[in-house]
Amino acid sequence: MSARITGHGSAFPPAMDHAEAWDEFFAGHYGGNPTAAKVWRHAGIRTRHAAIDPRKEDVSGWGTGARMRRFVEEALPLGKEAVAAALADAGVAAEDVGLLAVVSCTGYATPGLDILLARDLAMSPDVQRLHVGHMGCYAAIPGLGAAADFVVARGRPAVLLCVELTSLHVQPPTDDLQQMVAHALFADAAVAVVLVPSEGAGPGLDVVDVSARTDATTLDHMTWDVTDLGFRMGLSPQVPDVLARHARPVVDDLLAGHGLAVEDVGGWAVHPGGRRIVEVVAEQLGLDDADVQASYDVLRDAGNCSSATVLLVLRRLLDTRPPADGSPVVAMAFGPGLTLYNALFRAQA
Repeated sequence: MSARITGHGSAFPPAMDHAEAWDEFFAGHYGGNPTAAKVWRHAGIRTRHAAIDPRKEDVSGWGTGARMRRFVEEALPLGKEAVAAALADAGVAAEDVGLLAVVSCTGYATPGLDILLARDLAMSPDVQRLHVGHMGCYAAIPGLGAAADFVVARGRPAVLLCVELTSLHVQPPTDDLQQMVAHALFADAAVAVVLVPSEGAGPGLDVVDVSARTDATTLDHMTWDVTDLGFRMGLSPQVPDVLARHARPVVDDLLAGHGLAVEDVGGWAVHPGGRRIVEVVAEQLGLDDADVQASYDVLRDAGNCSSATVLLVLRRLLDTRPPADGSPVVAMAFGPGLTLYNALFRAQA
């Protein structure tokens, strides 16, 4: 028996036009800095979602405590909507869920979202809960691995929710290029998936394996620091070069463990940390634009939503280019460390 993803659900705060966000807030925020303008134009994003619209509320001077209180206020209804949609898609009742895993690196509270959501969704009082915090953009995959292990070990359904509100962490004006890139790329979303025992389950994706590789020599290339003014991103321009060194060996090792090669894979869900990151991964794996179109589409339509993004790409892939029955599918995400996390699935029609 394995764990199978049979339900997906997502929820977004209000959308705003990427170009308008620049014209109506960030251009002034950066004093018309031409470098910031260029970064914004070339981000590959058309639409983004934000729980905190900077044109209406400038949170750049807020303390971390105020941002965390707002996180709970905004994340709870989004998480509830995404989980409810995923449960309905899977045909699983909330009271039957054995594990609720919540992933976020953009907000914290105790009692946490896991407790509050279990209460509001009328899950069983004995539901087990897991919080995966501050791992960054790759966190959905280790969260998925933990949820899948629970399903196999306990024979009960599990729910994984990724909810990220990066709009809470707009920083004060600066000429730091890394901050310009972070503000141009990151957006908000909540995405949930339901996993059930594969025996007798409906169509979906069986979780076959999860792998990770961290290059500890590049620890300073991607950081997410808690400051008195929210969380501050560090994002080195060398990140694509590091991924270029590791992407192919990591995927080859994952696939080889199951007697597979890159050419056998029927679908790719690559985390669009930025357009250049997708391009580099595709180059190293020998993929064409069609293979990673779901990644480009999600970046264009939603931006980089941290841990939630790879699940959005996976859903877009299944909707637009569904893999054949029995076909391997690979998801890849990247984050601090510098860490590459990968998941191998098998499509089940």
